[in-house]
Amino acid sequence: MGTPEPFCKPADHAVWLAFDFGEKRIGLAIGNQLTQGARPLVVVPSTPVTTRFEKIAKVIQEWQPQRLLVGLPVMPDGQSHPFASRCQRFARQLEGRFGLPVTLADERYTSALAPGAMGDLGKDAEAAAILLQSYFYGSIDSA
Repeated sequence: MGTPEPFCKPADHAVWLAFDFGEKRIGLAIGNQLTQGARPLVVVPSTPVTTRFEKIAKVIQEWQPQRLLVGLPVMPDGQSHPFASRCQRFARQLEGRFGLPVTLADERYTSALAPGAMGDLGKDAEAAAILLQSYFYGSIDSA
């Protein structure tokens, strides 16, 4: 007799860390794939780059995510946004520095949907939470 199969695969309850990458700020949100819940976490400055990655490293160390999600800006008509290449580069940097799998997802309208309850600076973290929640629910296509 073998070991019984778990009800949920380990990947089904993975902790994810989402990023709303911007020129000035990066919003971070944390979520759990099993519960499909996400919440805003923190906003870190985009520059200087060394400080950016030091702060992100602290968040990763504290929360121990299994996967990372980076928002990819897409024009309303589905065309690539001029800022998309910078987000893709940021995603590659995250994967290279932290050795975690990174997924890019269409972030269309996430900033517009963020309520701003955390103030203007927290709106980036709220947008990251909306991105992650939407990704879990499958309403935003993976890029």
